[in-house]
Parts: sequence; C-alpha cells; structure tokens
Amino acid sequence: MDRDNKKGLMESVKDTVVNSIRGSGEVANTVIETVSGAVVTAIKGTGAVGTALTTTLSDVLRGAISGTAQVGGDVGSAAKGAVVGVLQTARELGIESSDAISTSARAVVKGAAEVGSDVGIAARSAVEGAITGARQVGLSVEDAASAAATGALKGAGEISQEAVEQVRKTATGVIAGVKVVAKEPFRKAS
Repeated sequence: MDRDNKKGLMESVKDTVVNSIRGSGEVANTVIETVSGAVVTAIKGTGAVGTALTTTLSDVLRGAISGTAQVGGDVGSAAKGAVVGVLQTARELGIESSDAISTSARAVVKGAAEVGSDVGIAARSAVEGAITGARQVGLSVEDAASAAATGALKGAGEISQEAVEQVRKTATGVIAGVKVVAKEPFRKAS
C-alpha cells in the first residue's frame, strides 16, 4: 500500500468517525461499525495478508482514534470499540484473532499518543474490548486479553519507557474479571 492510499484510508476512516459521532453522539458503536466496515472493504479490496494486513488494521484504527479525538469523543470508548470491531471482522474474514487483537491494541495505544490522549486508558480499554469481543465471538477471554495487553505494551514501547510503565500499570492485572498477563516486557529502543 503506497503512502497516498495509506493516508486515504486513515483520512476516510477519520472522516467517517467524525461525521458519525457528530450525527449520533455515540462513540463505541460508531467505531465498531466504522472499523468493521473499513477493514472488510480494505481486506476484500486488496487481499491484504501479513504485513499489509497489519498496516491496514493500524491505519483503520489510528484513523478511528484520531476522528474520535477530533470531535472531543472518549478515546477509551473508541479504543474498546475498535478492538471489538476488529474481532468481529477477523472472525468473518478468517483472520487469526490473536494477531489481530495484538495489532489493534498496539495501534490504539499509538493512536492515542498521536492525539495527546492517555495511553494507559487506551490500553486498558483495548484489553476490555478484547474481552468483550472474545465473549461475543466465542474465543478464550484470557488469550484475547493477553494478546491485547502484549500489543498495547509493544505500542507503548515504540513511544517511550514512561508509556510502557503507564500501560503496564493499567492493562495488566485483573480487568473485567479476567486475569491479564502480557507475554513479555517491551522497551523503547535506545
């Protein structure tokens, strides 16, 4: 995917989220629907797999977070909705769920940082979204929560060590009745 298409996808998702939230005032369902639709369209349109799939998910989710922030919406609700939307779509398209969850959590944490929102809240919300989405599609909530926490820490590791510590505190432990354990520690490369 070239730079213009990438920007086009992110901007398209952002614009859709902005207009939908302005129209309805609802963040979570708007993001779930927008993310699901955009991912399905992008994947079916390009046949994206591997790195291209990761890039597509990242672009869609960062656009959703950016649009939500632009209208003053709750970025935490957007992060949760984004992960639920990806999980629903992953199931529909036959995409491996753990990778999709991890990529999604990473993207929402980075997206939150890009718009100046709290990365800890975004990370915790992504984990909550993974738990909710896993329950809806019949996956292991523990595995989904772990994948989200791990992805959130990866995203935080690309921001700063302070972000890693903030995410570690908010996205692990017991969340929504599920013990959440990240797979490994992450640090920003020196």
